[in-house]
Amino acid sequence: MAGNPDFDLFQLPEEHDELRSAIRDLSVKQIEPYAAEVDENERYPEEALEALNASGFNAVHIPEEYGGQGADSVATVIVIEEVSRVCASSSLIPAVNKLGTMGLILNGSEDLKKQVLPDIVNGATASYALSEREAGSDAAAMRTKATKDGDSWVLNGTKCWITNGSKSTWFTVMAVTDPEKGANGISAFMVHKDDPGFVVGPKEKKLGIKGSPTNELYFESCRIPGDRIIGEVGTGFKTALQTLDHTRPTIGAQAVGIAQGALDAAIAYTKDRKQFGKAISTFQGVEFMLADMAMNTEAARLMVYHSAARAERGEKNLGFISSASKCFASDVAMQVTTDAVQLFGGAGYTRDFPVERMMRDAKITQIYEGTNQIQRVVMSRALLRG
Repeated sequence: MAGNPDFDLFQLPEEHDELRSAIRDLSVKQIEPYAAEVDENERYPEEALEALNASGFNAVHIPEEYGGQGADSVATVIVIEEVSRVCASSSLIPAVNKLGTMGLILNGSEDLKKQVLPDIVNGATASYALSEREAGSDAAAMRTKATKDGDSWVLNGTKCWITNGSKSTWFTVMAVTDPEKGANGISAFMVHKDDPGFVVGPKEKKLGIKGSPTNELYFESCRIPGDRIIGEVGTGFKTALQTLDHTRPTIGAQAVGIAQGALDAAIAYTKDRKQFGKAISTFQGVEFMLADMAMNTEAARLMVYHSAARAERGEKNLGFISSASKCFASDVAMQVTTDAVQLFGGAGYTRDFPVERMMRDAKITQIYEGTNQIQRVVMSRALLRG
């Protein structure tokens, strides 16, 4: 599955179709059976991790020279989409592995890549630490600091909303190295869970994606080797923005998968459910709802694939399409899952069926990796810059 930037957007190569078939089969057989129980008990989907690690789908984006499959960006979003179709929590394993390593892949030294990336291929997981309680949408206002001390860096501060925080081995961490320079005084580092002074905080109690632990991270004079900096000093915020240009489509893919799962469930249910002597799928009002759900899901899918393809080609100025794909797809996921609950009626409001879980899971896609309000700011500024 080596990267191929020349594929036709409107007809995916055969290898991508084969990939979809393989990851769908794995998801249905080895992930979906546990999805409801993972959500109910708010536990990490160990079965999904084992299945994804065994198949190499845990981090398909990592280049072949580091032991990965070197899958192109479209192949990566297909994997995330198909896992999300049955379990959004489980899809965060490949999605956050990409988020947690993309800055390193883009700007890290060769030695640092060789230290971290094979570890991820072999089953370790990575997370991304940008946000703080008072620096969410305004990420440049972060307060976590990194100070040079001999051959080491010493980090002090707190990060929040860290997806898979208590399960990851490696963390891309943004910290202030020069407070006088604003965004240009932020640097990026790779922190290992065993580094002295690194502490994982308690798990958040969340509305959805309950199988994915979200934690605070505490850096208490956390000392890391000097060569764990990503790129040059002061380039961390640029690395963070570059990373999001490449990973926002993965959140779009997660949203598309959630929407598709809800649509599939709604079609099956409305064909089976009888009222007034006939299947409710034959009522025009229901037909129109299903048509709109499918139309919007397909549009979102194409935008996500288009965004991923442009990133794969190494195009510049990805801000608009990256934000647009994430924003549109997540809005679609929220609408489609809400409509699915409506089509299930009272049954949709119970945990006996998966659509209420999908509706709860869909909501976060409008919030993380930049709220959809921030996405619209990014898009409008890209337009106004011409």
